[in-house]
Amino acid sequence: MNREEIREVLLEIIADIDEEADFTALDADKPLRDQLELDSMDFLDIVMELRKRYKLQVPEDEYPELATLNSCVNYLEPKLRDL
Repeated sequence: MNREEIREVLLEIIADIDEEADFTALDADKPLRDQLELDSMDFLDIVMELRKRYKLQVPEDEYPELATLNSCVNYLEPKLRDL
């Protein structure tokens, strides 16, 4: 997967979790939780969906890597490169 595909997958997962998520003013360098009003359960749902779809384990100590859209893509790109 390339960076754009990863970005689209992340937005799709977030949209499935929060149907009212508005991505029009999303700043890719600001925390997703603040911009989209995601709570800790929503965040865990994102992590679980990545695990379900791609067999990707995200250790809890690496959760901060998933704070912003850009940091998510940066973190996931080497892990999903061969998909």
